Amino acid sequence: MLRFIVIGLLFCSTLSARAQQLHPPLFDGILIDTTKIQINDFTLNLVRYSYGKPTISLLAIHDDEDTGIKAAFEYIRFSGGSVIDSQYGGVRNFKFLNEGEEFQTDPNSIYTKKGIPLGIAKFGPVDDDVVNHLERTGKKIVKTYDPEKLGYVFTLHNNGDGGFGIASYLKGYDLETAADSVYINFQMDQDDLIFTTELAIFNKLKLANVNVALQSKSAPDDGSLSIYAMHKKIPYINVEVQHGHVEENLRLIEIAVKALHEVYPHLKQKATN
Repeated sequence: MLRFIVIGLLFCSTLSARAQQLHPPLFDGILIDTTKIQINDFTLNLVRYSYGKPTISLLAIHDDEDTGIKAAFEYIRFSGGSVIDSQYGGVRNFKFLNEGEEFQTDPNSIYTKKGIPLGIAKFGPVDDDVVNHLERTGKKIVKTYDPEKLGYVFTLHNNGDGGFGIASYLKGYDLETAADSVYINFQMDQDDLIFTTELAIFNKLKLANVNVALQSKSAPDDGSLSIYAMHKKIPYINVEVQHGHVEENLRLIEIAVKALHEVYPHLKQKATN
C-alpha cells in the first residue's frame, strides 16, 4: 500500500540549501509556508512564498520550470502576492515506486478522475492504488492553493524553444481540439503565450496584443488544472513562456493580472482589502 503523509510546516526566513540553489534568492520580509506530501519514496514540497498584500496567488506545478518562479518573485516583490512552487527534485514528472514497480505521471494530469489513468498510461501500466493516491495528491494541491476561496486559478509554465507554442492550438496541430479561439502577435516569440478558459479575459488579452488561446468547452479531459477549473466554473489563466524568458514572463504576468482584475474587479478588491 502507498503511504500518504501530509505535513504542514511554517518557515519565516530560511530555506534548505537545495532550494536556495535551485530557486531565486529570498528578499527581506518574504514568508515561506511549506506543505509536504509523501507517496512512498516520492516527496513533494508545496512551498508558498508570500510578500505584501495578497494581490495575486500564482501556482507552478512542474519542478523543472524555474523561469516562471523567477518572474513570480519579481512580481510579488514589487506588487505583492504569493506563488506556490512545487519542489520534488528539479524534474518534470512525479516518479515513485509502489510494491517494487515504478510509476510516473505528469503532475498536470492528476486533477480529474478521467485524466489520472490516462496520464499514468503514457508511461506504463495503470494501477488502481496509484490512481487513488494520485487523486488524493491532486486534491491536496488544490486544497493548498484554494481556488474556491481565490475565485480563480493562475498557473505558470515554461517550455522549450520551438516545441510547444501558440501555433500548437491551430487547426492541423497537436492541440487543435483544446482551443476554440487563438490570437497571435507575430512580433512575439511563438513560445510565449497566455491560455485562459474565459472569453472575456481572452478578449482583454487580445486587446493587449499578446499571444493568447481560449480553451474549448469541449476540450479533451486530460486531467489538467485548466480542465478542472472549467468543470468547476472557476476562471483559469496560464502564463507560458520559453525557458529563460524571465522579463517576458514577468510582462505577461502583469498583463494577465490586469485582465483578470478588469474582468472580475471584485477579485482585486477582495485581494487588497
